This record gives sequence, C-alpha cells and structure tokens, in this order.
Amino acid sequence: MHPMLNVAVNAAISAAQIIHRASAERHRLTVSKKQHNDFVTQVDRASEAAIIETVRAAYPGHAILAEESGRSAGADGLSDFQWIIDPLDGTTNFIHGFPYYCVSIALAYRGLVTHAVVYDPNSNELFTATRGGGAFLNEQPMRVGGRRQLADGLIGTGFPFRETDDIEAYTRLFVEMSRACAGLRRPGACALDLANVAAGRLDGFFEQGVNAWDMAAGSLLITEAGGRVGDYAGGDAFLQLGEIVAGNPAVYEEMLPKLRGYSRTVQ
Repeated sequence: MHPMLNVAVNAAISAAQIIHRASAERHRLTVSKKQHNDFVTQVDRASEAAIIETVRAAYPGHAILAEESGRSAGADGLSDFQWIIDPLDGTTNFIHGFPYYCVSIALAYRGLVTHAVVYDPNSNELFTATRGGGAFLNEQPMRVGGRRQLADGLIGTGFPFRETDDIEAYTRLFVEMSRACAGLRRPGACALDLANVAAGRLDGFFEQGVNAWDMAAGSLLITEAGGRVGDYAGGDAFLQLGEIVAGNPAVYEEMLPKLRGYSRTVQ
C-alpha cells in the first residue's frame, strides 16, 4: 500500500472508532444546525480532529480542506498536496441511528485526486484506491457493475435538502429518472453511495448541491474500478460545480442526456 494511502486508512480507522463508540450514546449528543436540514455534532468535530492529527503528524506541510474546520494551509503555507476530508458523511442518518454513514478521505495533488479512502464503520468495509493502481474493497479488487442498460440499473441519488435548493427542478428530474431505470435509491450519504457504485452494488449515481469532500474520494474509487465520473454536462468540473453523475460506462453514457439540461454549466 502506498505510504500516503496508508496514512489515509489509519486516519479513517481512527475516526471510525470515535464514531462507533458514540453511536451507542446518540441520545446524549449535542446537535447543532448549520442551516436547514444540515446538522453537525461533536462526533463530526472529534472525528475530523482525529483525521487531521493523523495527517499532520505524517505530512505537516500538506494543505487540508475539511467539512467542519474549512480550508487550512500546511506548515509551510504552500503545498501542491491537499487532503479533502468528510469526517462523517451521513450525519442525519447517524443522529437517527440509521446505519448508513461513513468516513471519506481523499488526497489531491495539484487538484487531481490521487488517493482515496471511504470507510463504513457499520459494515467494517474499507474502500481504497490509488490513481493508476486500481480500487479495492477490504483489499480485494473491486469493479463497477456490468449492466448495459439504464432500464436495468439500480441508481442512487441525493434529494435536495437545503432551503436554497431547486426542489421543483429536481422533482422533474426524479420523475424522468424513475421512469428510465429499474429503481432509485436515496440512502443519504453521497460518499458511501459512490463507493457502492465502485463496488457494483449501484449501477449509477447523480446528485447536485454536493461539496468536494462528499465526492472526491468516491470519484477516484469509481474511475479506478472501471467506471466514469463527470458533471451533468459530461465534463470534469464536478468538484467545482457541486454536481456529479457516475456509473459504469454504459449506464453513465445513458444518464448524461437526461442530466445535461439541469447542469450548472448551462444555467
């Protein structure tokens, strides 16, 4: 395992241990609201602190982009390396005891994601990838699914949850995609949804209004597992635009025409 990926794995496991211990005492959590339907707990913050501590110990000069603490520079103030961290993706699920959430850590070099870890503390599943080195689930090679048609595909998505989101446009898209595929699922943790596309459990995924830390690790898992990832227009600006479509190559190509008109590149 690449040394940088090994640091990411160790950081994710440390964070997951904090999350797992706290899950038994969710009723004692202090829950804050960042905005409508967007929550944060002390578990999010403790998990993030554990990740940053592990990363800083190994690479003090690297920059960090983390959901709760924001963007920070390395010890030298400049770095081509940036760690992109979601310490607990699926906080609302966690608060309610719905067992679908994860830790997501990616490392980007000059804006290109090179290493990725998504860890599910409920199933003890560790998804990893290194650019050019393949994708793995618990150290076993992982490939996207083989279904050739969207009509046969199980597709993941994320519903709008912020007050500023365009729920009407999404509702139109939801109806169209529902009619086009075998089933739509919205489990509520984008990073884990993307990992499950890489594992072939979902054939595709689409969501708008998501942050870089929700997508960065999962996007590399998918491409290294033989899939495709892009923005709704089929470009590669998904991290910047906050919209993502992903899937095995055949399903991805069939999804794109349905999503292109909703892309932020054409609005």
